[in-house]
Amino acid sequence: MNASPDVLAQLQANPDLQPGRAIRDSAIGAIILVDGQVDHTTGLYMLRESVRPWPIWCTDSTFADLTRGNPVFGVLGYFCGVDRRRIDLDEACFRVDAVPGVRWRALPVASKPAPYSPNRDSPIAGDNLALVIEDESSGTTAVYAPGLSAIDDRVWRAMQGAACVLVDGTFWTDDEMIRLGISSKRARDIGHLPQSGAGGMLEWLDRLPSATRRILIHINNTNPILNEASAESAELSRRGVEVAWDGMEIVL
Repeated sequence: MNASPDVLAQLQANPDLQPGRAIRDSAIGAIILVDGQVDHTTGLYMLRESVRPWPIWCTDSTFADLTRGNPVFGVLGYFCGVDRRRIDLDEACFRVDAVPGVRWRALPVASKPAPYSPNRDSPIAGDNLALVIEDESSGTTAVYAPGLSAIDDRVWRAMQGAACVLVDGTFWTDDEMIRLGISSKRARDIGHLPQSGAGGMLEWLDRLPSATRRILIHINNTNPILNEASAESAELSRRGVEVAWDGMEIVL
């Protein structure tokens, strides 16, 4: 899911991801994009030497962003190519051939599309997604949502029914980057629900069933939770909320 700029480091650090069946090889069988943001798509350039076109699942709006605003797909056309698969927004489940036994469902979420998107100031459904990932044998689900500026009823129902939620942990406070002098924009201005404060992500996570595993992902380098000695990190521990780490494995 997504292709971050450090995708090569991820492959090199995890032997299971490099089966070595050929000179240029990885265990990646398909790519699902939840949006067209730079931090979720730059890694596609690193995967350009594939011996076959990449099956890439995305919505129409993300496809448009990556063919016009930031033409990653056009560049890949000069290398491995793209076998684009369409993600519909009717909440119907879909399957990925390379991942048997798993069913996927896309939920449009409130956030912001990429700065180069024509929808930047007027987002439309499909610019940003959450994914519900289901083990078909058990019916157990996980929810993956790296970009959330608000949680609507559909997303909340999916989170309540999941064994594990991996959700937007970008900023601790709404004014985090303003206070640090990095940006004039608030977290919500760029499509991220802060963790702390009234109506913040932690309040939502506190309302989930006690057995639900709660993991924060997509964490900005300004966020104090990255410092394990911080008061904010201690608060997460007290609330039973985890911070994702490289190599984390989740078993449903």
